[in-house]
Amino acid sequence: MLEFRTQGFNGYNVQYSPFFDSRLAVACAANFGLVGNGRLYILNLTPNGIVAEKWFDTQDSLFDLAWSESHENQVLAATGDGSLKLFDIGVDDSNSSPGIGGGFPISSWQEHKREVFSTHWNLVSKDTFCSSSWDGTVKVWSPTRPTSLFTIPTHSCTYSAAFSPHSPSILSAVSSDSHLRVFDLRTPSSSSNHLVMRIPIHSAPASKAPLPGGATPPSEALTHDWNRYNPSLVATGSVDRLIRTFDTRAPAQGPLAVLGGHDYAVRRLAWSPHLGDVLMSASYDMTARVWKTSSDMESGGAGGLENGSGGVPGAAPTGMGGVGARNCSGEEIGRMNLHTEFVTGVDWCLFGAEGWCASVGWDERVLVWDVRAFMGR
Repeated sequence: MLEFRTQGFNGYNVQYSPFFDSRLAVACAANFGLVGNGRLYILNLTPNGIVAEKWFDTQDSLFDLAWSESHENQVLAATGDGSLKLFDIGVDDSNSSPGIGGGFPISSWQEHKREVFSTHWNLVSKDTFCSSSWDGTVKVWSPTRPTSLFTIPTHSCTYSAAFSPHSPSILSAVSSDSHLRVFDLRTPSSSSNHLVMRIPIHSAPASKAPLPGGATPPSEALTHDWNRYNPSLVATGSVDRLIRTFDTRAPAQGPLAVLGGHDYAVRRLAWSPHLGDVLMSASYDMTARVWKTSSDMESGGAGGLENGSGGVPGAAPTGMGGVGARNCSGEEIGRMNLHTEFVTGVDWCLFGAEGWCASVGWDERVLVWDVRAFMGR
């Protein structure tokens, strides 16, 4: 395991570069994001550990980031002042130390009225990105345009928005009203604002099996992610501590799987880029966990990891299972509990052996670790 300290800044998300297996970006905020500056770290994995290649300071907190899919040196940051800022690692500020940086963004967009809590780059067309905000809107942007291309109202605090990795026009969002919304930018915007699907996350599961911990009322949805192998499969994470998967081909049937085990709200989700039935989660219970969902509903490489080597919403009561405990159509297969504060971000490495990932938390630590070393814990 490798570790890096974001001294004085609490982490909000971490992402591997889509171009280099040794480069990470981390979005941070001073004072837990309540007040103060933000910092975007660019980190390199070296034989001597994790080294800061450069960092960029901002006047307000950073809550999320996204690497550009078209330029290897550019990173997008979502800020607490309602703006999005694009930084270029290759651009040096004349007033900064060589190799450290601290320069200005090459582009900035300011249309959101409140904090921008998520941003995501289009993985298919690679020429657009989206953002979601506490102001109840999702916006779509182009890095070459000064204003947004689309503004889509959700009418509730929207914590997460993402493009489908299978289509350049499909966009989704989850929000405080406990709904997953799917938009198709090819449809007319006149009546529905591109909305093609609105799924109540808290609905009963398709299997009719009892929910872990019993029935749950609607609760804020904080995160979601599209499966890389199944174009209709989406996972969501909520304040009620549950992870759910949905089939967008049958939105009325409720969740396919309900995964319980976290003791507090689920803050971040990431499907494995190598295995279609493996999902990682980050939670306010200070753990990052790995889940295996039922292989009869997801496609793409089942069970590979099992053969390897070894102001915040949502406090809730503890205790809904543990490693190896079976849930409705899935089970927890690993747990990393070395963080000492909220775990707010997780990401998988796209390159090399399956299982390498990174996590970040409010304990001012970035950890790079192998999931296989925590299997069965």
